[in-house]
Amino acid sequence: MTAEHREFRESVRAFATQKIAPRAAEVDAKAEFPWDNFNDCVSMGLTSLWVPEPYGGSGADHVFQAIMVEELARVCATTALVMLISKLGMIPILYWGSEELKRKYLPNIASGKAQASYCLSEADAGSDVASMKTRAIRDGDEYIITGTKYWITNAGVSSTYTVFAKTDPSAGHKGISAFLVEADMGVKVSKLESKLGIKGSPTGEVVFDEVRVPKENLIGEEGQGFYIAMGTLDRSRPTIGAQAVGIAQGAIDYAAGYMKNRKQFGHPIAEFQGLQFMLADMATRTEAARALVYQACSLVDSDPMGDLSKIGAMAKMFASDTAMSVTTDAVQLLGGYGYTKDFPLERYMRDAKITQIYEGTNQIQRVVVAKKLLG
Repeated sequence: MTAEHREFRESVRAFATQKIAPRAAEVDAKAEFPWDNFNDCVSMGLTSLWVPEPYGGSGADHVFQAIMVEELARVCATTALVMLISKLGMIPILYWGSEELKRKYLPNIASGKAQASYCLSEADAGSDVASMKTRAIRDGDEYIITGTKYWITNAGVSSTYTVFAKTDPSAGHKGISAFLVEADMGVKVSKLESKLGIKGSPTGEVVFDEVRVPKENLIGEEGQGFYIAMGTLDRSRPTIGAQAVGIAQGAIDYAAGYMKNRKQFGHPIAEFQGLQFMLADMATRTEAARALVYQACSLVDSDPMGDLSKIGAMAKMFASDTAMSVTTDAVQLLGGYGYTKDFPLERYMRDAKITQIYEGTNQIQRVVVAKKLLG
């Protein structure tokens, strides 16, 4: 990291500790979108961090972005996801969209006036993207999109939705195309899920019932959608890894503080070697995950259009598995207290689980890595 990276980490950590951490338990308990947190992040310029300067952003590299996500997730995984999701929805525009689309949509995302969602998954097309049923039919200067997308983060909050649909159902994955759809074009949210964790970030079912979209809102070319979808995830997965690292680090920090104050048999439990070994293993795994995540982010910066599949999958997979194991051990270190809502570690453990699932399950990540290794 550069001196600027380290200075930025200190700044975001202070901001997260002062502004975001005090609301984290309430965000989880109420399961409502954390508008106060979002607006504070806008004021800090965090929504513009990744947006290129010509479109109103800071143009920061992926290491800066990972630092932001990690430090927010260290205190509130929901807020970290809120900062991640609009970028996920806009990566297709950023890398494959027309100049017109970039100038029309990126500035409002940077300023916080708009948010975005990424609509890929369906009820029977999660890991098996090619089996999606959503259709986009060309009708003159428009496309008519019909279908239902599931597990959509920020459903109902976003004003723009990047939607993947089949323009040629007979062509399998080569018949998928990508579109930028505005909410007021007729997007409907039919259901919001009640979830285990990251409760302040809405996840829902989004319906497109003959929604008409201008042909100019086609992202890239017809039939390029599968390539765009996979390329987007390759570039986004390292920052999911950063979220997982932040969750793990937050759990370690809390558990270590607890161990120094909690006494059993007349001594702080921090003096018990068996528990020291647990904490040491937790910290070592987290540091290894952090190194892999930041390496992946650096590669996205140095070769943005290169083959990032393997390193992105490794970073997301290893970091999220680490977050799950570390938060589980952190709960164990607190004993019965760790299992109660009076302490934050049960929330950390619940939040960690989703990092093993979204943007491709860790089983799929292992498939990606193995295929790259075996050619």
